[in-house]
Amino acid sequence: MTTPGAAGAPPLTRYVADFVVGTQEKDIPQEVQQLGKKAILDALGVVLPGAISQPGRVLADYLADLGCRGDATVLGTALKLSPRFAALANGTAMHADDYDDTLQAETGRFQGVHPTAPVLSAVLAAGEARGASGREVLLAYQVGVEVACRLFDATHVNHILNGFHATATCGMLGAAAAVGRLYGMDADGIATTLGIAASQAGGLQENFGRSVKPFHAGRSAEVGIFAADLQQRDFTASPIILEAKRGFFQALGGGYEAPRLMDKLGRPWSFVDRGVWLKAFPTGSLGHPAMTKMLELVKRHDVRPQDVARVRVKTSQNIHHTLLHHRPTTELQAKFSLEFCLAALLLERKCGLNQFHDEYVMRPDVQAAIAKVEYTTFTPEEAKRESHTIVTSYVEIEMNDGTRYGERVDAGKGNKANPMSEDEVADKFRECAEFSRWPADKAERAIALVRRLEEVKDVREITRELAAGPAA
Repeated sequence: MTTPGAAGAPPLTRYVADFVVGTQEKDIPQEVQQLGKKAILDALGVVLPGAISQPGRVLADYLADLGCRGDATVLGTALKLSPRFAALANGTAMHADDYDDTLQAETGRFQGVHPTAPVLSAVLAAGEARGASGREVLLAYQVGVEVACRLFDATHVNHILNGFHATATCGMLGAAAAVGRLYGMDADGIATTLGIAASQAGGLQENFGRSVKPFHAGRSAEVGIFAADLQQRDFTASPIILEAKRGFFQALGGGYEAPRLMDKLGRPWSFVDRGVWLKAFPTGSLGHPAMTKMLELVKRHDVRPQDVARVRVKTSQNIHHTLLHHRPTTELQAKFSLEFCLAALLLERKCGLNQFHDEYVMRPDVQAAIAKVEYTTFTPEEAKRESHTIVTSYVEIEMNDGTRYGERVDAGKGNKANPMSEDEVADKFRECAEFSRWPADKAERAIALVRRLEEVKDVREITRELAAGPAA
């Protein structure tokens, strides 16, 4: 670990700023571009149900009441707001159902960061107001996601262990970097923008399973635009905010690991390094390996709920701590309850948007199935001895007759080891559109536009397909 402020501390802020300014489209491998477009399509799909979720509706209604009308679309609605507030609403909606993408931490570290929701919401709102091209938005998005992911990697483990939510900290800086790039700032401008944003970084894990959790992504997107706009008006901030003794890394974790950031940006890109995980289920991704295995076992052995005595699941202590609602009673709690997710898969052979509402969670058969799930944890010694990944899980189904079906799983669907295809992501978009009662023709046009994003002359072509109609 590097101690901030020590003699010879690496110039992290300047390194990030130079990367943001210096990266050109030709520097981004085609595979990374394709993965980026797939992630963008994924996020624009999940924003539709997010817009009609409780957090999405409450926030959009509040912002409408403020009268902050402008040129940026609140996706999934007829509302247009000033860019910073549209970004706030859209980032919240993208994360509302916990259906958006995740960069998982490396083995031996903890949790992850949701990079696309804060970064895309910021650059799309700022880009729409400016009539930016798809190519410009895609480049800004790529550098912003890379910054968010590598900053997360460089944080000291205490950043997570002390309770910070990386989407609200590192995601915020990624959004700020992306908007700065879209605005055409030089490296000094980017460094200042990061300094402005870093003083607003926060977000606490205690709010997981409540409305504030998706707000973290929205707030990160808003601050990305707000910080860049202030910089454009000559607002000042520290140009060494990352490495400073009283700066971002020190205040939010007590240090950093410089080798995880220096010379790492784009070398290789996070999209092709560990990979950014697209979600097959609208829940916290740490539970997805166990969910993937549960569904496999239920289908393979044609398991019927009435024949099951109990379900045993075992994960790391960190996953158990993060998926903290072990007897959920609400939709938002259920998203952070592995017991609920396994119960839904047992009962329905699916755990999608239709399963996440309060009435379903409290159904007697659902609560009875939840009660059958025994959730325990591996010790750190077991994890080391058995060479676990950060998300290694074990699922066992015990039948009434004593038969047991159980297996270990090291990655879930959507992970780099088991990715979602282009067609699967498009189908997920259609699922989200259908759930949200979004016009199918508009959904298909949006899918086609994102697939050829580099050719789109004005991103308003895309936002038009994700807007409900003229603002009232």
